[in-house]
Amino acid sequence: MSIVAVQLGQCGNQIGQEVFNTICGDVRGTHGLCSKKENEAYHDACTERFFSEAESGVPVARAVLVDMEPKVISQTLSIAARSGHWKYNDQSHFCQKQGSGNNWANGYSVHGPRNKEVIMNLVRKEVEKCDRLSGFFTIMSMAGGTGSGLGAFVTQCLRDAFPTSFILNHVIWPYGTGEVIVQNYNSVLTLSHLYQSSDALLVHENDVIHKICAQLMHIKQISFRDVNQVIAHQLGSVFQPAHTAEASLHYSRNPLGDLMETLVPHPEFKMLGLRNIPQMPENSLAYSTFSWHGLLKHLRQMLIANAKMEEGSFRDPSLYTSWLNPQDAFNEWKTPRAFNKYEKSASLVSNSQFLLKPLDNVVGKAWNMFASKAYVHQYTKFGIEEEDFLDSFTALEQVISSYTNL
Repeated sequence: MSIVAVQLGQCGNQIGQEVFNTICGDVRGTHGLCSKKENEAYHDACTERFFSEAESGVPVARAVLVDMEPKVISQTLSIAARSGHWKYNDQSHFCQKQGSGNNWANGYSVHGPRNKEVIMNLVRKEVEKCDRLSGFFTIMSMAGGTGSGLGAFVTQCLRDAFPTSFILNHVIWPYGTGEVIVQNYNSVLTLSHLYQSSDALLVHENDVIHKICAQLMHIKQISFRDVNQVIAHQLGSVFQPAHTAEASLHYSRNPLGDLMETLVPHPEFKMLGLRNIPQMPENSLAYSTFSWHGLLKHLRQMLIANAKMEEGSFRDPSLYTSWLNPQDAFNEWKTPRAFNKYEKSASLVSNSQFLLKPLDNVVGKAWNMFASKAYVHQYTKFGIEEEDFLDSFTALEQVISSYTNL
């Protein structure tokens, strides 16, 4: 079953390009320990999910690119085409000549309604190319205006137009030190609206990814591309074909749908985190060896980050809330094929309290600004009233309360 990506804003388009590049690079490689049949099955399952075939034979990403400024989309299309291994559809993008100025309200209340018909027509055309649509994967930042505001609006439109398809929002949590002065407002408005229309929010924190680049990848001068490539590697490790317990002899047809069905058992809990190990410089791979026991032990320690090192399994009831059976709460997927040059790698997608503190901090900072009416006029002039802010604060306070009481 196929997935259509919707890349929104500068951040969403740059990450989306890296995700497709990672997936394509992984599929093009072969794994010596796998049979030809296994490699072909892996290739076919991945291609059906993320690419359509062009007459030229070059795979075309199942994606719609949206930004209010043309520069990033032009660069994204060009980088993909120059790879020679995959490309975007030249007709599946939309851009304007003026951005949203880091204003959520401008993206949500102005650019969204004004361009809804054009954007949704592009989405429908991409969906029509799918034999079987599984759902949508949107990629966006929470800090800016186009990705966050327009992204929240487009997600709502997707839910209205495709009520039976899943929507997985990938959101980038801004640096704690601040990217734009109103990022906390934008984040609160984005999260509260996505919670209404999305099936799950898969979150990457810029601060955490930055640390991975510095401490694990040993990158001295960290660029946005370095950060995006780490994110793409982690996403690819989960998106690629895998055998589930129910489909142990063939690759799962709808893995992301299965993932959300397992991880989001209640509408109050939609925040998903992703951890992947090992991650290291490519030139260190040849000199490193890993065991499955060691990797899984490390992942479990990451899940219970503040606990002491201890033995145990992921089926330990103490890891889960009392109203979930551990047998239902944990699912294991496997593939005999190496991912992205790593002979062994392990990824963990979890729905936990990992974002509780960052979320509480963002809501608190936004509330302090709102209480002093700082920058509120920039939102009200585009139609977002003070009541809309209050509704968003209330919605996220409920999310914080729910996760706190897990």
